[in-house]
Amino acid sequence: MSDVTLAVDAMGGDHGVPVTVPAVSRALSRHSSLHIILVGNPDVLAPALAKAGLEGHARVSIEPASEVVAMDDPVAVALRQKKDSSMRVAINLVKEGRAQAAVSAGNTGALMAVSRFVLKTLPGIDRPAICTAIPSAKGHCHMLDLGANVDSQPEHLLQFAQMGQAVVRAVDGLSQPRVALLNIGEEDIKGNEQIKEAAALMQAAEDLNYVGFVEGNGIFLGDVDVVVCDGFVGNVSLKTMEGVATMIGGMIREEIGRSWWRKLSGLFSLPVLNGLKRRMDPERYNGASLVGLNGVVVKSHGGTGEAGFTSALEVALLEARRNVPALIRDAVAPLVQASEQPAS
Repeated sequence: MSDVTLAVDAMGGDHGVPVTVPAVSRALSRHSSLHIILVGNPDVLAPALAKAGLEGHARVSIEPASEVVAMDDPVAVALRQKKDSSMRVAINLVKEGRAQAAVSAGNTGALMAVSRFVLKTLPGIDRPAICTAIPSAKGHCHMLDLGANVDSQPEHLLQFAQMGQAVVRAVDGLSQPRVALLNIGEEDIKGNEQIKEAAALMQAAEDLNYVGFVEGNGIFLGDVDVVVCDGFVGNVSLKTMEGVATMIGGMIREEIGRSWWRKLSGLFSLPVLNGLKRRMDPERYNGASLVGLNGVVVKSHGGTGEAGFTSALEVALLEARRNVPALIRDAVAPLVQASEQPAS
């Protein structure tokens, strides 16, 4: 298997080096063809590498960066003032061809803006989108856009559909992923004009396995592989999912702890509860792709732990190996050709 190099923003996120470096160590132990460029302050990274047993590791190098994009930094600050941030330098490494993908747990808005500025969008793509896997009853589906664009036109939703289909073909190996449009009902008469126009475009698109509308509850049933929505709806949906999962976990712990009898019963239920936790573990699904760019960029949740950041590295590695940007370029090529045809 060919070697892949990931540029890792080691300083970004809520935790920075205490999470990113151990996660890199995990990923390196799993993949002998993986190389890592850790981007950040060498004075901070060197002792962290030594602690993780990575000092002098043949597949790890450090790329200096003198600045860090804070989680509350405005996008303009990250883009115009912090040009030597660990985030910006990591993305520059992808642009220069020294890395095949970049991974950061930093500020989402800043990461999208910097990535778009440095890497640019693919031909035929007006706006990049954020795409991630969502657990479902039959495994998972992929959903986009999850917050990059708060107001999308029907043409943008069609592009998201093409990109989502390309991602699922690459990472899940499905030749004909089922693509659905998130709506308030499954009937054709439901939805606003934006959704209805987008549905018409998807129905007419060649090589798009569009299966119709899906409601919010349908995301989790496992009957679709790609769920398309604008970034406003997608981000609200994602945060709602996270909140419900946290609430249910807390309620289960609270109910089990109400008495010694419930605690004892909980011990017998532990295998079931652990299995449920594994299936719904947000760290297992951590790693959102910024699709539509001339390069692979993966966003890790800012507050994730070592296991979660390792998952984000795994996503980046897989997308780099499958060359997802090239697959997206091929997927939207008919749209580009159609737009270039002279009007009759």
